[in-house]
Amino acid sequence: MATRLVRFLVPGTSGCFRCGGLSVELQTASLVGAVCDSEIVTYRERRDDCPYLADLLRSEPPSEDVLWIVSWGFDVPQLIRRLRGHRVAYHAHSSGYGFDLPPGVPVLAVSRNTLGYWGDRAPRNPLFLVPNALDPQWLERGDRADASGRDRPIDVLVQARKSSDYVLRQLVPALRQRGVKVEVQSGWVEDLVSLFNRSTVYLYDSAEYWRGRGVTEGFGLPPLEAMACGCVVFTSLNHALADHCDPGRSAHQIGCGSLAHDLNRIQVAIGEPCQWRPPAAELGALLHANAEPRLLERWRHVLLELDQLQRQWHQDPPLSSPPTWRLRWGQIQQRARRVVDRLPGWPNQA
Repeated sequence: MATRLVRFLVPGTSGCFRCGGLSVELQTASLVGAVCDSEIVTYRERRDDCPYLADLLRSEPPSEDVLWIVSWGFDVPQLIRRLRGHRVAYHAHSSGYGFDLPPGVPVLAVSRNTLGYWGDRAPRNPLFLVPNALDPQWLERGDRADASGRDRPIDVLVQARKSSDYVLRQLVPALRQRGVKVEVQSGWVEDLVSLFNRSTVYLYDSAEYWRGRGVTEGFGLPPLEAMACGCVVFTSLNHALADHCDPGRSAHQIGCGSLAHDLNRIQVAIGEPCQWRPPAAELGALLHANAEPRLLERWRHVLLELDQLQRQWHQDPPLSSPPTWRLRWGQIQQRARRVVDRLPGWPNQA
């Protein structure tokens, strides 16, 4: 038995669903198509250009050569329930949603941060690290050779979505008061590569955005994309951003100590960007590790491993781990026994 078809479940593909997570799933489905057949399946929005989940569940029985990929945060538990009897894997981006996974459901984590989360929460489920791939356009059109910054009309680029109040209400006004050319981009941009290639410094501060929502930064593609285009990146270091943002090397911490400290560092970086960019060898290795050919190798390996596990589960059921409440209750009982054993006059059970 080998996987014949991989189906990626998304709620929809039209304007109201457009976001980084959707772009990643669409790109991943296209990438996996080089290994086996793949397709996008929607479950909220009906479209003429892709199948609809309810229709497929009514018309097709479960098949071991079809793998379903779920990924959409809060929808994951109910999707797994609907797909009972089918082969399912969880393409895990953000973590912290609070749900548990049934035994045997593989986790394909896009970052080490998310991998560690599920390594703690579901240590007996099959776990794999499959980072998001950089779209080839970032490597083909990224202007990393430009060291002077003179051809970049935007001194500082900020994307309003996910940015903190500190960046938008304190740092940006203070930079403009010093004569820095700041562009705050909002809404959907069709050609982000061009925008990054026209910017010297890129600010990304998502820590408070995600902390307020109780979940994590799943991968943090924007800073990596900005690095590929030669921007100096000032970023928060929350969650998955710590995977590829090494403060003082590949990127620089934003909100580091004081407003004045940020202002001074950003202004120096605008004037001397080549001194603030990551070393060429380190950047090259980082981009290579996240390029599509490298990630295609990872997906090929994951699918082979999942096929082997599926065959094995015909003989041995998937392993499981006790729920957290049971583990904590067991530890409470152990502590209580130790206390009782120390009581004066308590019979020695040995």
